Amino acid sequence: MHWSDPFTEDRQVNMKAGKHKRTGKHPAIYMLIVVLSLISCTVCGQTYSNGRSGTGEGFVWPGGKKMALSLTFDDARLSQIDTGIPLLDKYGVKATFYVSPGSMMKRSGKWKMAALAGHEVGNHSILHPCSGNFTWSRERALEDYTLQRMKTELDSASRLIKEVTGIAPVSFAYPCGQTFIGRGINVQSYVPLIALMFDSGRGWLNEAPNDPSYCDLAQMNASELDGKSFDEVLSLIETASAGGHWLILAGHEMNIEGRQTSLLNTIEAICKYASDPANGIWIDNIRNITSYIRQIRKE
Repeated sequence: MHWSDPFTEDRQVNMKAGKHKRTGKHPAIYMLIVVLSLISCTVCGQTYSNGRSGTGEGFVWPGGKKMALSLTFDDARLSQIDTGIPLLDKYGVKATFYVSPGSMMKRSGKWKMAALAGHEVGNHSILHPCSGNFTWSRERALEDYTLQRMKTELDSASRLIKEVTGIAPVSFAYPCGQTFIGRGINVQSYVPLIALMFDSGRGWLNEAPNDPSYCDLAQMNASELDGKSFDEVLSLIETASAGGHWLILAGHEMNIEGRQTSLLNTIEAICKYASDPANGIWIDNIRNITSYIRQIRKE
């Protein structure tokens, strides 16, 4: 059976007639194609701009909450112990602190107390390796790592954290938010390693909150807290709440001013806002929220 293409026939007829317009036998078909193309482009544009309308079907935050919020801080900075944790304790807010054990030793007794009080102490590696494009990381550049070296150093960090706090870390934060080792054709992701060793892995400088029904817990998004006013953070909170998502904020120093500093007045305003039941926010550390998500997703 011979199948004839009307579009090809029309083109041939028009070319023979010296015509440049599509004036063939099937104008209705051409019009239909144009309309469908326009509809398709409109739908694609709406999907891109709006994204998912909320969490996946069936996912519900506990106690009727609208969203989850976690405060996280890196590097075991002295200001976290001296000024930050006392402020969080004032409001009963539990945060996650990703530490490199060497820095933690300067206040080891207080870090143990913080862990026993419900704050989470997570793994942030032994040497804080990042790309060698940061000159300060050139001697511990990710480009020169192997998976075995990474695993060995993460095991060592976890062991030291447990020795200090009495609690084995189950959460990890990627130094510099970078998830690769090696270079060129030998580049590898070490996300699968983190997925094997920890319940969660947190990124850095990401643009969106986490959809609890969909997100990869081994590479979760985190938004920067350092230097932000409460109004700036409130915008992030409102966006996460509208989608039923999990907003993770990441900072470093906890003080009134300074470089790489999460401002104490901003942190206090967050604690007050999140503690108001009317705002529907579950604020807790990474470990507890990850555990809940795993239960709901039956992982």
